[in-house]
Amino acid sequence: MTMVDADGGSATGPTVLRMLLGAQLRRLREASGVTREGAGWEIRASESKISRMELGRVGFKERDVADLLTLYGVTDAEERETLLKLARDANSPGWWHRYGDVLPAWFQSYLGLEAAAVLIRTYEVQFVPGLLQTPAYARAVVLLGHGSAAPDEIDRRVALRMRRQELLRRAEPPQLWAVIDEAALRRPIGGPGVMRDQLTALIEATRSPNIRLQIIPFAAGGHAAAGGAFTILRFGDQDLPDIVYIEQLTSAIYLDKRDDLDHYALAMERLCVEAEPPERTPDLLARLRDEVYPA
Repeated sequence: MTMVDADGGSATGPTVLRMLLGAQLRRLREASGVTREGAGWEIRASESKISRMELGRVGFKERDVADLLTLYGVTDAEERETLLKLARDANSPGWWHRYGDVLPAWFQSYLGLEAAAVLIRTYEVQFVPGLLQTPAYARAVVLLGHGSAAPDEIDRRVALRMRRQELLRRAEPPQLWAVIDEAALRRPIGGPGVMRDQLTALIEATRSPNIRLQIIPFAAGGHAAAGGAFTILRFGDQDLPDIVYIEQLTSAIYLDKRDDLDHYALAMERLCVEAEPPERTPDLLARLRDEVYPA
């Protein structure tokens, strides 16, 4: 049984802890021969509630988890306490909770997944990836969508984006593999000065051992992800499937079915082949910076 340490300072967010606990409960239920309907009866809930719990899509009441463990025949005190602690930790808010006033619920779920991923593969066609944006570039992007917001709100939205980036600098950071369309680098978000600094920051990012950056040049023509930006998240626990995240204007789609994962994984592989190799990225960025945004 694989467990996750969710004590203070852990990188794992409550979203993934719920998914892990749900997977553990599902396995215990199936091993004991209990149906979802039977489990729901035990905790005065519906079969669909058990299904949502096992998928990690709802919070857990410690009493419900304790009752289910008893029903499933889990009597070992240490195993019970480990799972009950996981339930308590899964209900603890992530660091992003304090940004709830500027953070839609659908994006809070993503931050929980991003914080726990060991590999983040992302393709961007319109903007520099959020995890690699400079404060000035991030502010310009925020203003595009929230230009009429109060200055304090703009500041909090930028602060949130900068806080997200701390995961790349923690003791055991995830691997970030980003593929950026050349169009995103030529779009003058915030003006030439902001873009010049942003491209310089990307050059510096390529020196980090946990960051791989590739650029798809215009010369590549139509390519594998013409449908738009997407992110694939991979986790360190074998109980958790990869998740494809596709952000929309006012919502997001999360895909974890094998057929969908295979489709997007293949698209990402094609992108990486069609993009310039990572070792060429610093030179390409420097040339683009000096040609398009000269000092």
